[in-house]
Amino acid sequence: MTDTRAHDPALGAVSIGIAAAAGPEVAARIAPAAQDAGFRALWVNDTPGHDALEVLAAAATVTKHLVLATGVVPVDRRPPASILRTVRDLGLPEDRLVLGIGSGALRRGALESVDDAARALRSATVAEVYVGALGPRMRALAARAAHGALLSWLTPEAAREQTEPLAAAGSRSALYVRTAWDADANDRLDDEAHRYAAIPSYAAHFGRLGITALDTVIRGGDAAAPRRVQRYRAAVDEVVLRAIVADDTPDAYLRSVHRAAEVVAG
Repeated sequence: MTDTRAHDPALGAVSIGIAAAAGPEVAARIAPAAQDAGFRALWVNDTPGHDALEVLAAAATVTKHLVLATGVVPVDRRPPASILRTVRDLGLPEDRLVLGIGSGALRRGALESVDDAARALRSATVAEVYVGALGPRMRALAARAAHGALLSWLTPEAAREQTEPLAAAGSRSALYVRTAWDADANDRLDDEAHRYAAIPSYAAHFGRLGITALDTVIRGGDAAAPRRVQRYRAAVDEVVLRAIVADDTPDAYLRSVHRAAEVVAG
């Protein structure tokens, strides 16, 4: 496989992302390939009915240095004590763990709850703590209370604007970029974009920036994909290539990792 480590050190790192719904089998299959290709981390979305930490535990057993990251655990349904208990019950290696947290369904008190959770986690574990940050107030919170901010649904230009204040504050940035490397996955990518665009908080996000969800993705068959990945890498500390595949099989996800490595190296 092409090694993604052969890159300009001035550019951001590259990682792979999947949803927890993909399951532990997929994580155990793709994590060694991602590690061998030089990707920094495997990020797993915590989704209702599926536990990102359990999925990461499967990846931990088959890797040695791949960073293991959640993106993001909502603190309205999983407070810090619960997160830490699960981490330790599963035996996750905290020295290579990133705990991405977010406000979940909270509307009132969201900033305070995330602030408290970030500080509690930082005081109790060596794992890094990132805050899922859609708006400017949550990004400012991430800069002061966490190690970094996890961003999403941005163009390269919007990503650069949002990360400059983070960098000035000494905080890191990671950005989810939805990617469908094969054209037969484009319908699922479009569905995901339309679904997020219909969520009020994300609709407001796109309205503020004057962009659409589809402006922020990489579609299968796009000849400009390598250049687009490079532009994202120039804007953030870490680009998380969130895999969208035509069918949720381990083989499909593994092909996606291989293709991502080729595009990044190319």
